[in-house]
Amino acid sequence: MAKIVSSYCTKVIGENRIFKDTIRVYRDALSLLIRIVESEWDTGLGELYAKSTLKAQRTVELLVHASRTSVAKYPEFDKQFYKYPSYLRRSTISEALGAVSSYRAAVSHWESAGRKGKEPKLQASRSAMPTFYKDNMYEDNGDGTARLKLYHKNDWVWVKVRLRKQDIDYIREHWDKADASAPKLVKRDRRYALCFAFEETVAYGTKPLTDQTILAVDLGINTDAVCSVMRPDGTVLARKFIDFPSEKDRLNTQLGRVRRGQRENGHRGGNRHMKKAVRINEDLSKKIAPAIVRYAVSVGADIIVMEHLDFIGQKPKHKKHRLHMWRNRDIQKSVMHQAHRNGIRVRFVNARNTSRLAFDGSGEVARNSTNMALCRFRNGKQYNCDLNASYNIGARYFIREYLKPIPETEWSLIVAKVPELERRTNCTLSTLFSLYAVLNCQSVSVSESWPHGGNESGA
Repeated sequence: MAKIVSSYCTKVIGENRIFKDTIRVYRDALSLLIRIVESEWDTGLGELYAKSTLKAQRTVELLVHASRTSVAKYPEFDKQFYKYPSYLRRSTISEALGAVSSYRAAVSHWESAGRKGKEPKLQASRSAMPTFYKDNMYEDNGDGTARLKLYHKNDWVWVKVRLRKQDIDYIREHWDKADASAPKLVKRDRRYALCFAFEETVAYGTKPLTDQTILAVDLGINTDAVCSVMRPDGTVLARKFIDFPSEKDRLNTQLGRVRRGQRENGHRGGNRHMKKAVRINEDLSKKIAPAIVRYAVSVGADIIVMEHLDFIGQKPKHKKHRLHMWRNRDIQKSVMHQAHRNGIRVRFVNARNTSRLAFDGSGEVARNSTNMALCRFRNGKQYNCDLNASYNIGARYFIREYLKPIPETEWSLIVAKVPELERRTNCTLSTLFSLYAVLNCQSVSVSESWPHGGNESGA
């Protein structure tokens, strides 16, 4: 069992200026509380925060807010922010405590590193947004509208706002049984929205390795994603090419306009077109990831296997390459989240040589100079490059899982019969066939090799 947290934003219709005063008051209150927390941090507040966040929050609240039985040490907060809602005050205090704690941790790290670089500074003025807690600041009317407590005309009043119908229907359809958190105000594309966090409890499958069905996915440039459904013996049950050619044509058109604008107007000539290209690229990634997960669910896959794409140290040659690298990261992150919601695990394998080596073990492939989507094996066979890579990706996962529980003495005997296992980056689908045959001949038990420890991103 695992808890999955997802977020979804509902746009507020026709209201842009009504939030400005609330945001301004909230940020001013946060700035004042950050300075107060910083002044009290060394008097015991820092030690209390390390032990209990709630006790530290209550202590700061007593310092700034007067009650019938106590007098505030810093009365300027109540004077400056009259009728400040209690739930919003506690939320602001929690954010101030987190800001000061992060600042003190950064200073401690800077001092332990020999004071190299610039000294960290505490930023009291922050671009933070308020959270509307239920009943106290937020009420759902159930008819596509909501009531928010906002600062309007020098007073905190309830204001009715309209939410986009598509967002309300989507939440009711997909998140009706999930636990929703208090909405947080966000601003996207010059429009305000309420962002909800939903928590779900998901149960993962516990099938042994010999009964698993995986979906091996290769993210390519020619085809957006190539999926292969594989079994532990290397049998390929199904294949699917996921591609969105119209979106890629739009992306290439925008990148061409960027190049022409830069030639005519200099470095900043294509900024407007580049922003549009980024949005098209983001939309493309939002279409590819759900398509992969939907196919995995339809074929009953237990695990989605992808390449561990490490771009650290690589310098993109042009904007198209940079956008492609960014899209791969975003797709993998989205696939992981959506797969977990459906009870499907995600695993990663080493990406080295998955496209370079032929799946039949014949050696390196040669790319077709006229059609980069095709390659030619040494034995003369012509095959799709991305499909060949997806076979090798799935094979490397099963090879790794097979070899985990095998003792060292039996490992040396297996490597003697399957030399490609000596170097994992040389393993292909043919290596899995050979390994499976050797394991069956030696009667090596692999049924207990699932589940294994480790995280979802282990390469």
